[in-house]
Amino acid sequence: MQLLNQIRACTLCEQSLPLGPNPVLQVNKHSKILIAGQAPSLSVHKTNRLFNDASGQRLRAWLNVDEEQFYNANNFAIIPMAFCYPGKGKSGDLPPPATCAKTWHHDLLGQLNNIKLKIIIGQHAQRFHLEKDKSLTEQVNKWNTLLPAQIVLPHPSPRNQMWVKRHPWFERDVLPALRARVKEALEE
Repeated sequence: MQLLNQIRACTLCEQSLPLGPNPVLQVNKHSKILIAGQAPSLSVHKTNRLFNDASGQRLRAWLNVDEEQFYNANNFAIIPMAFCYPGKGKSGDLPPPATCAKTWHHDLLGQLNNIKLKIIIGQHAQRFHLEKDKSLTEQVNKWNTLLPAQIVLPHPSPRNQMWVKRHPWFERDVLPALRARVKEALEE
């Protein structure tokens, strides 16, 4: 995939990135499930492995998949809204710069013709892939109208534990449906 090589060599945001460019994504033309995320963390920047932290452990538990399944690009395309670590802000990492989405996402997503399920994680991905005027909670709560093609999840960060506790329907109703759809999509 020539586009993938171009993305990995990208330096468009170099001046604004505290640690310099290091585009990280996981994708191939056979990917069955798209995870549309936010931006790589500092840990991802250092290791070049997406969701290799507590957020990733939680996400894999939500999906009911192991690391081998998750890091197999034939199973999962993982495309953050920004491909490089944006830096630290007051309450966590900075939001993903819009440059990646504007420059790369439409062409990249257009090459993924085998996607069975799109998992949209967090507000920034939601605003790109779905309605911009709905809150994250509203979008997550529409899970039963979005499946089987797509679903919105809160970010699996431990920082969002309170959101999960305030919305018990997420673990009770959404996660079992999500797990069943992931299993089905991986078997298609």
